[in-house]
Amino acid sequence: MDSLTSASKTPQALAGARVIQFTDCHLGPVESETLLGLNTDQSLEDVLQLIQRQEPHIDQLLCTGDVASEGHADGYLRFHQLVRRYFKQPLAWLPGNHDSAEIMSASAKSLNIDSRSVSVGNWLIVMLDSSVPGHVYGHLEASELDYLSYVLRHNHDNKPVMVCLHHQPVAVGSEWIDQYIVKNAPALFDLLDQYPQVKILSWGHVHQEFVAKRKTVDLFATPSTCVQFKAGCKKFTVDTLMPGYRWFQLNDDGSFTTGVNRVTDKSYVIDYKSAGY
Repeated sequence: MDSLTSASKTPQALAGARVIQFTDCHLGPVESETLLGLNTDQSLEDVLQLIQRQEPHIDQLLCTGDVASEGHADGYLRFHQLVRRYFKQPLAWLPGNHDSAEIMSASAKSLNIDSRSVSVGNWLIVMLDSSVPGHVYGHLEASELDYLSYVLRHNHDNKPVMVCLHHQPVAVGSEWIDQYIVKNAPALFDLLDQYPQVKILSWGHVHQEFVAKRKTVDLFATPSTCVQFKAGCKKFTVDTLMPGYRWFQLNDDGSFTTGVNRVTDKSYVIDYKSAGY
């Protein structure tokens, strides 16, 4: 995908913020850890190097879950060290089903990582926790929906809003992973429908690119920084597409553009015949 444009823009609307979303890093407890044969530390570093080459100006970095494969504290520390090796810009994260939300929350303050809402340019970005301890599927607790409602109600300047979470709130067309959707997604959309300021809903989890629209909200899934899952499959299927990230250009007038960039100059050893992990 080269890019998607939300609306035509006048010259004065071009000022805005550059936001980088990367996701599903699956770092293991040690650097040598692999996922389906792929060293996930190395693939994350390859994506970070790609971002450094492709993005001369960045305002905000977002990591949307499954930072660590086993929720191990060493994985989060190593993640932070890897990111800070290349970037000094503000970093925000949220937990996925492989993470420990408790450890991430405890680590966030000492590592200076945001985990809630951030103001970027003229936009608000809200990070939600859809993880359910011990389960693969997603669910938004009442406290998460209450928090989102609070932020939206108090957005008195009517700033455009981007909402991020880990799990997909709509089916992406891959039957095997769509069983692990946000189980109470209707409650999320009932809330979002009340606030036309919400322009973007973006997530990870599915290890594939996805673009859709629901009413006034544009929906996006972002590729993993490691193994990719083939789109449109009934059963678990590994894709040959390369790791990547998604960029957003958030314009001050509420319009935006977005696209996906992928690693092109590497060769990985991956078990493409795997039936799961």
